[in-house]
Amino acid sequence: MAASKNLVWLFDLDNTLHDASHAIFPAINRNMNALIARVLEFEARPSHPDAVNAVRIAYWQRYGATLLGMMRHHAVRSEDFLRDAHQFENLSSMIRAERGVARVLKRLPGRKILLTNAPASYAHHVLRHLGLHRHFADHLSIESMVVHRQLRPKPSRLLLRKLLAREGLRARRCVLVEDTLENLKSARALGVRTVWFAGFLPVSKGRPAFADIKVTSLSQLPRRLSRLGAC
Repeated sequence: MAASKNLVWLFDLDNTLHDASHAIFPAINRNMNALIARVLEFEARPSHPDAVNAVRIAYWQRYGATLLGMMRHHAVRSEDFLRDAHQFENLSSMIRAERGVARVLKRLPGRKILLTNAPASYAHHVLRHLGLHRHFADHLSIESMVVHRQLRPKPSRLLLRKLLAREGLRARRCVLVEDTLENLKSARALGVRTVWFAGFLPVSKGRPAFADIKVTSLSQLPRRLSRLGAC
């Protein structure tokens, strides 16, 4: 187990450490749609619900984050987009998660870093509500994902390279725990070990080659360290 103590865990937040699809993602999508509709209407472009949904999904699929598409094609400021997208009447009441996640993190040997495409204020709120903040040595939220003066959120390989260089990390000593396959694929291409978390959404059977292991509960991680070559 000595080698496993040198691991650095890179944890995604939404739909990994908690179930964002239950209530939070639907609210964010509604907020984003309202913002996109305002922008499209200002540009005298179709702004009906189908057009707005198409824009949001297309930018997410193309860039990995709807925000990037709105910045590049509509001159929307990132701080305005993130503020409007993450407005909630009562965020704490919307958070759901597995039981015992704090105990799981405590059992995992090595340092933990939060790596999320969510804004810092939202991420801090969720972590503190869940009592997980004390388990993370560092947080990298979307505002900090800047490479060469450009925003580069996951699945950017440039972002991951910068993170590894900044922390003085070897890729093989890092493990990304994440629900989004494109993010896992990007990390695996750099040599980062990968855990596909598939606990909150229906997913197809099997496991892609770029995911070292697949788990449906974070509680499975401690006993599957050997599958990561970490022992």
